[in-house]
Amino acid sequence: MIKSKGIKAEHLSFEESCHSVEEAANTVGADPEDFVKSIVMVNNKNEIIVGIVKGEDKVSTKHIGDALGIEKPSIAPIEDILELTGYPLGGTPGFGFDAVFLIDPKVMKKEMVYLGGGSDCSLTYMSTDELVKANNGKIIRIRK
Repeated sequence: MIKSKGIKAEHLSFEESCHSVEEAANTVGADPEDFVKSIVMVNNKNEIIVGIVKGEDKVSTKHIGDALGIEKPSIAPIEDILELTGYPLGGTPGFGFDAVFLIDPKVMKKEMVYLGGGSDCSLTYMSTDELVKANNGKIIRIRK
């Protein structure tokens, strides 16, 4: 998908799990500060909203609801992530499926980041500017 969409990113595959930030950092040999996570949520119309935050941060559904002018969304149930996004929990990329993407400004302080690569044993490495282009994301404070 990365090449076919003209996205400038590197897809990395591993034998080891990259499910959590800690596992991914150990697997790739990078600092946990270099990782972001994609939190999948749904609004009351069952539309998908993805909040992208630094690995150590949590998403505020209240901030997201306020930013979008909607009722605060719900974090998607674990068992629904694959059906909603086409990707498993722990491997959900921050682009490549139909959703509203919101990126916390703290993410943009990093030039390059690692994020889900489509499976629990893969990662994507890309610039934050390219991430915004890839998902047409809005940069807005969404962390707690």
